[in-house]
Amino acid sequence: MLIGELSRRTGVSERLLRYYERAELIHSERRANGYRDYPDEAVETVRRIRALLAAGLPTRVIRRLLPCTADGATLRPCPGVLDHLRAQLHTLDHRAADLARARALLRRTITATENAAPLE
Repeated sequence: MLIGELSRRTGVSERLLRYYERAELIHSERRANGYRDYPDEAVETVRRIRALLAAGLPTRVIRRLLPCTADGATLRPCPGVLDHLRAQLHTLDHRAADLARARALLRRTITATENAAPLE
Protein backbone atom coordinates (compact mmCIF):
# COMPACT_ATOMS: atom_id res chain seq x y z
CA MET A 1 0.00 0.00 0.00
CA LEU A 2 1.14 3.54 -0.63
CA ILE A 3 2.04 5.89 2.21
CA GLY A 4 -1.22 7.85 1.83
CA GLU A 5 -3.26 4.69 2.36
CA LEU A 6 -1.17 3.73 5.40
CA SER A 7 -1.68 7.22 6.76
CA ARG A 8 -5.44 7.04 6.21
CA ARG A 9 -5.74 3.59 7.79
CA THR A 10 -3.68 4.46 10.88
CA GLY A 11 -4.45 8.14 11.39
CA VAL A 12 -0.71 8.88 11.41
CA SER A 13 0.60 11.63 9.14
CA GLU A 14 2.73 10.76 6.13
CA ARG A 15 5.52 12.86 7.62
CA LEU A 16 5.49 10.80 10.82
CA LEU A 17 5.40 7.56 8.84
CA ARG A 18 8.53 8.69 6.98
CA TYR A 19 10.15 9.38 10.35
CA TYR A 20 9.21 5.89 11.55
CA GLU A 21 10.88 4.50 8.46
CA ARG A 22 14.06 6.56 9.00
CA ALA A 23 14.06 5.33 12.62
CA GLU A 24 13.80 1.75 11.28
CA LEU A 25 10.46 1.11 12.96
CA ILE A 26 8.65 0.30 9.71
CA HIS A 27 9.92 -0.76 6.33
CA SER A 28 8.81 -0.32 2.75
CA GLU A 29 9.89 -1.42 -0.67
CA ARG A 30 10.28 1.06 -3.48
CA ARG A 31 8.16 0.73 -6.58
CA ALA A 32 9.64 1.35 -10.01
CA ASN A 33 8.36 4.94 -9.81
CA GLY A 34 10.12 5.46 -6.46
CA TYR A 35 6.95 5.43 -4.35
CA ARG A 36 7.04 3.65 -1.02
CA ASP A 37 5.08 0.39 -0.91
CA TYR A 38 4.19 -0.82 2.59
CA PRO A 39 3.03 -4.35 3.41
CA ASP A 40 -0.45 -4.84 4.88
CA GLU A 41 1.04 -5.69 8.29
CA ALA A 42 2.45 -2.16 8.50
CA VAL A 43 -0.97 -1.01 9.73
CA GLU A 44 -0.67 -3.18 12.84
CA THR A 45 2.99 -2.27 13.28
CA VAL A 46 2.14 1.44 13.29
CA ARG A 47 -0.59 0.79 15.87
CA ARG A 48 1.93 -1.03 18.05
CA ILE A 49 4.39 1.84 17.68
CA ARG A 50 1.71 4.31 18.76
CA ALA A 51 0.83 2.18 21.80
CA LEU A 52 4.47 1.93 22.86
CA LEU A 53 4.98 5.67 22.34
CA ALA A 54 1.87 6.31 24.48
CA ALA A 55 3.54 4.24 27.22
CA GLY A 56 6.39 6.75 27.13
CA LEU A 57 8.98 4.61 25.36
CA PRO A 58 11.45 6.38 23.06
CA THR A 59 11.77 5.22 19.46
CA ARG A 60 15.27 3.82 20.04
CA VAL A 61 13.79 1.41 22.61
CA ILE A 62 10.72 0.70 20.49
CA ARG A 63 13.01 -0.39 17.64
CA ARG A 64 14.38 -3.11 19.94
CA LEU A 65 10.98 -4.10 21.32
CA LEU A 66 8.92 -4.28 18.10
CA PRO A 67 10.10 -7.78 17.18
CA CYS A 68 8.76 -8.91 20.57
CA THR A 69 5.26 -7.42 20.27
CA ALA A 70 2.34 -9.80 20.29
CA ASP A 71 -0.29 -7.08 20.10
CA GLY A 72 -0.51 -3.39 20.88
CA ALA A 73 0.12 -3.78 24.60
CA THR A 74 1.69 -7.21 25.08
CA LEU A 75 5.32 -8.15 24.62
CA ARG A 76 6.72 -11.65 24.33
CA PRO A 77 9.61 -12.38 26.70
CA CYS A 78 12.43 -11.53 24.29
CA PRO A 79 15.91 -10.92 25.72
CA GLY A 80 16.16 -7.49 27.31
CA VAL A 81 12.47 -6.58 27.04
CA LEU A 82 11.81 -6.49 30.77
CA ASP A 83 15.03 -4.56 31.38
CA HIS A 84 13.92 -1.87 28.91
CA LEU A 85 10.43 -1.70 30.39
CA ARG A 86 11.69 -1.52 33.96
CA ALA A 87 14.17 1.20 33.02
CA GLN A 88 11.37 3.23 31.43
CA LEU A 89 9.17 2.74 34.48
CA HIS A 90 12.05 3.93 36.68
CA THR A 91 12.45 7.03 34.49
CA LEU A 92 8.72 7.77 34.65
CA ASP A 93 8.72 7.29 38.44
CA HIS A 94 11.50 9.88 38.75
CA ARG A 95 9.65 12.31 36.48
CA ALA A 96 6.47 11.82 38.50
CA ALA A 97 8.34 12.54 41.73
CA ASP A 98 9.87 15.68 40.21
CA LEU A 99 6.45 16.84 39.05
CA ALA A 100 4.95 16.14 42.49
CA ARG A 101 7.63 18.31 44.11
CA ALA A 102 7.08 21.10 41.60
CA ARG A 103 3.32 20.87 42.12
CA ALA A 104 3.69 21.09 45.90
CA LEU A 105 5.98 24.11 45.58
CA LEU A 106 3.51 25.81 43.26
CA ARG A 107 0.63 25.14 45.68
CA ARG A 108 2.65 26.61 48.58
CA THR A 109 3.53 29.66 46.47
CA ILE A 110 -0.12 30.21 45.53
CA THR A 111 -1.24 29.85 49.15
CA ALA A 112 1.46 32.22 50.40
CA THR A 113 0.59 34.73 47.70
CA GLU A 114 -3.13 34.55 48.51
CA ASN A 115 -2.40 35.09 52.22
CA ALA A 116 0.07 37.93 51.72
CA ALA A 117 -0.97 41.51 52.37
CA PRO A 118 -1.59 43.40 49.14
CA LEU A 119 1.05 45.91 48.03
CA GLU A 120 0.02 49.51 48.43
